[in-house]
Amino acid sequence: MADYKNIRYEVDGPVLTITLDRPDVLNALSPALEREFHEALDRAKADDTVRSIIVTGAGRAFSAGYDISGDSDRSRLPTSAHLKSWWDSSMRNPDMMMNLMAHPKPIIAAVNGWCIGGGFWYSLACDITIASEQATFGQPEVRMTSNTTVLFALLCGWKTAHRYALTGDHFDADEALRIGAINEVVPHDQLMERARALALRLAKVPADSLRLNKAMTTYGLDAMGLRAALNMNGVLSTMAEASNDGPDVEHLAKAQAEGGFGAFLKARDEPFLPEPFGPRSKPRE
Repeated sequence: MADYKNIRYEVDGPVLTITLDRPDVLNALSPALEREFHEALDRAKADDTVRSIIVTGAGRAFSAGYDISGDSDRSRLPTSAHLKSWWDSSMRNPDMMMNLMAHPKPIIAAVNGWCIGGGFWYSLACDITIASEQATFGQPEVRMTSNTTVLFALLCGWKTAHRYALTGDHFDADEALRIGAINEVVPHDQLMERARALALRLAKVPADSLRLNKAMTTYGLDAMGLRAALNMNGVLSTMAEASNDGPDVEHLAKAQAEGGFGAFLKARDEPFLPEPFGPRSKPRE
Protein backbone atom coordinates (compact mmCIF):
# COMPACT_ATOMS: atom_id res chain seq x y z
CA MET A 1 0.00 0.00 0.00
CA ALA A 2 1.42 3.35 -1.04
CA ASP A 3 1.99 5.89 1.71
CA TYR A 4 0.13 8.94 0.41
CA LYS A 5 0.30 12.22 2.30
CA ASN A 6 -1.80 14.49 0.06
CA ILE A 7 -4.51 12.18 -1.23
CA ARG A 8 -6.64 9.29 0.01
CA TYR A 9 -6.82 6.11 -2.08
CA GLU A 10 -9.85 3.99 -1.16
CA VAL A 11 -11.12 0.93 -3.04
CA ASP A 12 -14.63 -0.30 -2.27
CA GLY A 13 -15.64 -3.20 -4.52
CA PRO A 14 -15.01 -2.19 -8.15
CA VAL A 15 -14.86 1.55 -7.37
CA LEU A 16 -11.74 3.51 -6.47
CA THR A 17 -12.23 6.89 -4.80
CA ILE A 18 -9.28 9.29 -4.90
CA THR A 19 -9.75 12.20 -2.51
CA LEU A 20 -7.56 15.28 -2.79
CA ASP A 21 -6.66 15.78 0.86
CA ARG A 22 -5.26 19.21 1.69
CA PRO A 23 -8.47 20.67 3.12
CA ASP A 24 -6.68 23.37 5.10
CA VAL A 25 -5.69 25.03 1.79
CA LEU A 26 -8.81 23.99 -0.16
CA ASN A 27 -6.89 21.13 -1.79
CA ALA A 28 -4.57 23.51 -3.62
CA LEU A 29 -2.47 21.64 -6.17
CA SER A 30 1.10 21.33 -4.94
CA PRO A 31 3.78 19.37 -6.83
CA ALA A 32 3.57 16.63 -4.18
CA LEU A 33 -0.22 16.35 -4.47
CA GLU A 34 -0.13 16.17 -8.25
CA ARG A 35 2.63 13.57 -8.17
CA GLU A 36 0.64 11.38 -5.77
CA PHE A 37 -2.56 11.88 -7.77
CA HIS A 38 -1.00 10.69 -11.01
CA GLU A 39 0.80 7.84 -9.27
CA ALA A 40 -2.61 6.77 -7.94
CA LEU A 41 -4.12 6.90 -11.44
CA ASP A 42 -1.24 4.81 -12.79
CA ARG A 43 -1.69 2.34 -9.96
CA ALA A 44 -5.37 2.02 -10.84
CA LYS A 45 -4.48 1.18 -14.44
CA ALA A 46 -2.69 -1.96 -13.24
CA ASP A 47 -5.40 -3.06 -10.80
CA ASP A 48 -7.94 -5.25 -12.57
CA THR A 49 -10.32 -5.07 -9.60
CA VAL A 50 -10.79 -1.32 -10.16
CA ARG A 51 -13.42 -0.78 -12.85
CA SER A 52 -14.25 2.90 -12.32
CA ILE A 53 -12.78 5.88 -10.47
CA ILE A 54 -14.25 8.81 -8.52
CA VAL A 55 -12.15 11.91 -7.88
CA THR A 56 -13.31 14.34 -5.18
CA GLY A 57 -11.93 16.72 -2.58
CA ALA A 58 -11.83 16.80 1.21
CA GLY A 59 -13.58 19.60 3.06
CA ARG A 60 -15.07 22.63 1.28
CA ALA A 61 -13.35 22.27 -2.08
CA PHE A 62 -12.71 19.95 -4.97
CA SER A 63 -9.58 22.02 -5.55
CA ALA A 64 -8.79 25.72 -5.36
CA GLY A 65 -6.31 25.25 -8.20
CA TYR A 66 -2.56 25.57 -8.25
CA ASP A 67 -0.94 26.76 -5.05
CA ILE A 68 0.20 30.27 -5.99
CA SER A 69 1.10 31.45 -2.49
CA GLY A 70 4.82 31.18 -3.27
CA ASP A 71 4.82 32.53 -6.82
CA SER A 72 6.37 35.82 -5.77
CA ASP A 73 9.55 33.90 -4.97
CA ARG A 74 9.66 32.55 -8.52
CA SER A 75 9.29 36.02 -10.02
CA ARG A 76 12.55 37.07 -8.36
CA LEU A 77 14.54 34.50 -10.33
CA PRO A 78 16.83 35.66 -13.17
CA THR A 79 14.91 35.99 -16.43
CA SER A 80 16.16 32.73 -18.00
CA ALA A 81 15.52 30.75 -14.81
CA HIS A 82 12.09 32.42 -14.44
CA LEU A 83 11.09 31.35 -17.95
CA LYS A 84 12.48 27.84 -17.50
CA SER A 85 10.56 27.42 -14.25
CA TRP A 86 7.27 28.31 -15.93
CA TRP A 87 8.13 26.25 -19.02
CA ASP A 88 8.78 23.15 -16.93
CA SER A 89 5.52 23.69 -15.06
CA SER A 90 3.33 24.52 -18.06
CA MET A 91 4.62 21.79 -20.36
CA ARG A 92 3.75 19.08 -17.82
CA ASN A 93 0.11 20.03 -18.09
CA PRO A 94 -0.67 18.30 -21.43
CA ASP A 95 0.63 15.00 -20.05
CA MET A 96 -1.40 15.38 -16.88
CA MET A 97 -4.65 16.19 -18.69
CA MET A 98 -4.11 13.34 -21.14
CA ASN A 99 -3.41 10.95 -18.26
CA LEU A 100 -7.06 11.38 -17.27
CA MET A 101 -8.54 11.57 -20.74
CA ALA A 102 -6.61 8.54 -22.07
CA HIS A 103 -6.90 6.51 -18.86
CA PRO A 104 -8.37 3.06 -19.64
CA LYS A 105 -10.97 3.36 -16.86
CA PRO A 106 -13.79 5.90 -16.60
CA ILE A 107 -13.18 8.78 -14.19
CA ILE A 108 -16.00 10.67 -12.48
CA ALA A 109 -15.31 14.06 -10.91
CA ALA A 110 -17.52 14.60 -7.83
CA VAL A 111 -17.24 18.36 -7.32
CA ASN A 112 -18.12 19.16 -3.72
CA GLY A 113 -17.32 22.86 -3.48
CA TRP A 114 -14.73 25.29 -4.87
CA CYS A 115 -13.43 24.10 -8.26
CA ILE A 116 -11.02 26.79 -9.37
CA GLY A 117 -8.16 27.18 -11.85
CA GLY A 118 -6.23 23.95 -12.24
CA GLY A 119 -8.89 22.15 -10.22
CA PHE A 120 -11.43 23.22 -12.85
CA TRP A 121 -9.15 21.92 -15.60
CA TYR A 122 -8.98 18.52 -13.95
CA SER A 123 -12.78 18.42 -13.67
CA LEU A 124 -13.01 19.11 -17.42
CA ALA A 125 -10.56 16.28 -18.18
CA CYS A 126 -12.64 13.73 -16.27
CA ASP A 127 -15.08 11.64 -18.32
CA ILE A 128 -18.15 12.64 -16.31
CA THR A 129 -18.59 15.48 -13.81
CA ILE A 130 -21.27 15.57 -11.14
CA ALA A 131 -21.46 18.71 -9.01
CA SER A 132 -22.97 19.52 -5.66
CA GLU A 133 -25.41 22.40 -5.68
CA GLN A 134 -22.78 24.16 -3.52
CA ALA A 135 -20.06 23.90 -6.19
CA THR A 136 -18.42 27.04 -7.59
CA PHE A 137 -16.25 27.15 -10.70
CA GLY A 138 -13.92 29.76 -12.14
CA GLN A 139 -10.46 30.88 -13.22
CA PRO A 140 -9.91 34.12 -11.27
CA GLU A 141 -6.17 33.77 -11.76
CA VAL A 142 -6.50 35.37 -15.21
CA ARG A 143 -6.93 38.67 -13.36
CA MET A 144 -3.26 38.52 -12.40
CA THR A 145 -2.07 37.49 -15.91
CA SER A 146 -2.41 33.73 -16.05
CA ASN A 147 -3.95 31.21 -18.40
CA THR A 148 -7.07 29.26 -19.13
CA THR A 149 -7.23 25.85 -20.85
CA VAL A 150 -8.25 24.99 -24.38
CA LEU A 151 -10.36 22.18 -22.88
CA PHE A 152 -12.86 24.82 -21.75
CA ALA A 153 -13.48 26.00 -25.32
CA LEU A 154 -13.46 22.42 -26.61
CA LEU A 155 -16.22 21.31 -24.24
CA CYS A 156 -18.29 24.48 -23.81
CA GLY A 157 -17.72 26.46 -26.99
CA TRP A 158 -15.53 29.39 -27.93
CA LYS A 159 -17.85 32.24 -26.90
CA THR A 160 -18.91 30.60 -23.64
CA ALA A 161 -15.33 29.91 -22.65
CA HIS A 162 -14.37 33.50 -23.40
CA ARG A 163 -17.17 34.82 -21.17
CA TYR A 164 -15.45 33.29 -18.14
CA ALA A 165 -11.87 32.69 -19.26
CA LEU A 166 -11.33 36.36 -20.11
CA THR A 167 -12.99 37.85 -17.00
CA GLY A 168 -12.08 35.30 -14.33
CA ASP A 169 -15.68 35.41 -13.11
CA HIS A 170 -16.89 32.55 -10.94
CA PHE A 171 -20.03 30.62 -11.88
CA ASP A 172 -22.26 28.27 -9.95
CA ALA A 173 -23.27 24.66 -10.59
CA ASP A 174 -26.45 25.55 -12.49
CA GLU A 175 -24.49 27.75 -14.89
CA ALA A 176 -21.83 25.04 -15.25
CA LEU A 177 -24.59 22.62 -16.25
CA ARG A 178 -26.12 25.10 -18.69
CA ILE A 179 -22.85 25.68 -20.53
CA GLY A 180 -21.86 22.00 -20.62
CA ALA A 181 -18.95 22.01 -18.18
CA ILE A 182 -20.64 19.35 -16.04
CA ASN A 183 -23.20 16.57 -16.49
CA GLU A 184 -25.43 16.88 -13.44
CA VAL A 185 -26.19 18.94 -10.32
CA VAL A 186 -27.30 17.12 -7.17
CA PRO A 187 -28.09 18.09 -3.56
CA HIS A 188 -24.87 18.43 -1.61
CA ASP A 189 -25.61 15.55 0.76
CA GLN A 190 -26.31 13.22 -2.17
CA LEU A 191 -23.15 13.93 -4.17
CA MET A 192 -21.04 10.92 -3.24
CA GLU A 193 -24.04 8.59 -3.25
CA ARG A 194 -24.91 9.68 -6.79
CA ALA A 195 -21.29 9.46 -7.94
CA ARG A 196 -20.91 5.96 -6.52
CA ALA A 197 -24.20 4.79 -8.09
CA LEU A 198 -22.91 5.93 -11.49
CA ALA A 199 -19.48 4.39 -10.86
CA LEU A 200 -21.14 1.05 -10.04
CA ARG A 201 -23.23 1.33 -13.19
CA LEU A 202 -20.09 1.87 -15.24
CA ALA A 203 -18.45 -1.10 -13.51
CA LYS A 204 -21.13 -3.40 -14.94
CA VAL A 205 -19.98 -2.66 -18.49
CA PRO A 206 -17.26 -5.03 -19.79
CA ALA A 207 -13.84 -3.53 -19.10
CA ASP A 208 -12.73 -3.84 -22.73
CA SER A 209 -15.86 -2.03 -23.88
CA LEU A 210 -15.20 0.84 -21.50
CA ARG A 211 -11.55 1.03 -22.48
CA LEU A 212 -12.13 0.92 -26.23
CA ASN A 213 -15.12 3.25 -26.32
CA LYS A 214 -13.28 5.79 -24.19
CA ALA A 215 -10.30 5.46 -26.55
CA MET A 216 -12.56 6.12 -29.56
CA THR A 217 -13.60 9.52 -28.27
CA THR A 218 -10.27 10.54 -26.73
CA TYR A 219 -8.08 9.46 -29.62
CA GLY A 220 -10.62 10.79 -32.10
CA LEU A 221 -10.18 14.20 -30.50
CA ASP A 222 -6.45 13.60 -30.46
CA ALA A 223 -6.49 12.89 -34.20
CA MET A 224 -8.24 16.24 -34.68
CA GLY A 225 -5.46 18.03 -32.82
CA LEU A 226 -6.19 17.71 -29.08
CA ARG A 227 -2.61 17.05 -28.05
CA ALA A 228 -1.26 19.76 -30.33
CA ALA A 229 -3.76 22.19 -28.82
CA LEU A 230 -2.72 21.23 -25.28
CA ASN A 231 0.95 21.62 -26.21
CA MET A 232 0.30 25.11 -27.59
CA ASN A 233 -1.68 25.79 -24.41
CA GLY A 234 1.49 24.99 -22.48
CA VAL A 235 3.64 27.28 -24.62
CA LEU A 236 1.24 30.21 -24.28
CA SER A 237 0.81 29.45 -20.58
CA THR A 238 4.55 29.95 -20.14
CA MET A 239 4.29 33.36 -21.81
CA ALA A 240 1.26 34.36 -19.73
CA GLU A 241 2.76 33.32 -16.41
CA ALA A 242 6.09 34.95 -17.21
CA SER A 243 4.21 38.20 -17.97
CA ASN A 244 2.56 38.50 -14.56
CA ASP A 245 4.93 41.19 -13.34
CA GLY A 246 3.88 43.95 -15.74
CA PRO A 247 2.47 47.39 -14.87
CA ASP A 248 -1.14 46.20 -14.88
CA VAL A 249 -0.49 43.92 -11.89
CA GLU A 250 2.06 45.94 -9.92
CA HIS A 251 -0.63 46.76 -7.36
CA LEU A 252 -1.10 43.05 -6.67
CA ALA A 253 2.56 42.54 -5.85
CA LYS A 254 2.45 45.60 -3.60
CA ALA A 255 -0.64 44.33 -1.80
CA GLN A 256 1.00 40.97 -1.15
CA ALA A 257 4.22 42.56 0.04
CA GLU A 258 2.34 44.80 2.48
CA GLY A 259 -0.49 42.55 3.62
CA GLY A 260 0.27 38.96 2.65
CA PHE A 261 -1.58 36.55 0.40
CA GLY A 262 -5.02 37.49 1.72
CA ALA A 263 -4.42 41.11 0.78
CA PHE A 264 -3.26 39.98 -2.65
CA LEU A 265 -6.51 38.04 -3.25
CA LYS A 266 -8.60 40.97 -2.02
CA ALA A 267 -6.82 43.38 -4.36
CA ARG A 268 -7.21 40.94 -7.27
CA ASP A 269 -10.87 40.00 -6.87
CA GLU A 270 -12.80 42.72 -5.06
CA PRO A 271 -12.90 45.10 -8.05
CA PHE A 272 -14.92 42.43 -9.88
CA LEU A 273 -17.66 42.12 -7.23
CA PRO A 274 -20.49 41.46 -7.63
CA GLU A 275 -20.16 38.62 -10.13
CA PRO A 276 -23.12 37.23 -12.07
CA PHE A 277 -23.38 33.78 -10.46
CA GLY A 278 -22.71 31.85 -7.31
CA PRO A 279 -21.51 32.99 -3.88
CA ARG A 280 -19.95 36.16 -5.29
CA SER A 281 -23.13 37.29 -7.08
CA LYS A 282 -24.09 39.80 -4.37
CA PRO A 283 -22.16 42.84 -3.17
CA ARG A 284 -20.39 42.43 0.14
CA GLU A 285 -22.05 44.30 2.99
